Amino acid sequence: MGILNVTPDSFYDGGSFEKESELLVHVEQMLAGGAAIIDVGAQSTRPNSVYISADEEWKRLMGPLQSLRKTFPHIILSADTFHAKVAERAVGQGADMINDISGGTIDNKMFETIASLKVPYVLMHIQGTPQTMQQNPEYKNVVTEVMDYFAERINKLTALGVSDIMIDPGFGFGKTSAHNFELLAHLELFKIFDRPLLAGLSRKSMVNKVLGTKPENALNGTTVLNTIALQKGANVLRVHDVKEAVEAIKLLGQIPNK
Repeated sequence: MGILNVTPDSFYDGGSFEKESELLVHVEQMLAGGAAIIDVGAQSTRPNSVYISADEEWKRLMGPLQSLRKTFPHIILSADTFHAKVAERAVGQGADMINDISGGTIDNKMFETIASLKVPYVLMHIQGTPQTMQQNPEYKNVVTEVMDYFAERINKLTALGVSDIMIDPGFGFGKTSAHNFELLAHLELFKIFDRPLLAGLSRKSMVNKVLGTKPENALNGTTVLNTIALQKGANVLRVHDVKEAVEAIKLLGQIPNK
């Protein structure tokens, strides 16, 4: 899953694709590198990011989404949003799936909207909101609490008739570095839900705090963590750097299963 941020303030590539031509070239490069899904987001969800309304988010997202659907008619397009209204509009303009970093906790209409749209849904775990999530996050046991969250919210979705659900433990969303590495160490436990498992580790602070890097030079650390996630059962990697992630997948695929 290749990340495409059409935001001015995302933590790594905010403001990089202000022109339509730049955006389309970047997506073409991600597809050439092996991206299976392009995930388009118009609201930054980095820690302490500025919240924008559904209408403002849609103003940012509508043009890029329409352009991508017209230029690349056969690709899988994901809309990264926690607003139900934006999810509905995005699917109306050609988005194939919704990636919700809030798991339906910010907009309580999201689950019923997904049920009516009948599209795949990425259910992510978060503690708090992007504005509050890194203000001293606490867990008694981060692994069991995230698992309990998934059990409860998958039950709500399936009761509404939603069956095509991907789960994402939400590395960096309301978690310390220790919490993140604890989740990564036990990632295989999330296979109990029998849902595709997404890992979003790309250039995040759990890399930078350990290695003393910044997002712009955290590719090597990202690849190491992506490799561990794959070994632990991740089915999808959400990344800024598609070519390198695909290389990790190909190399791991050469190891014989015993």
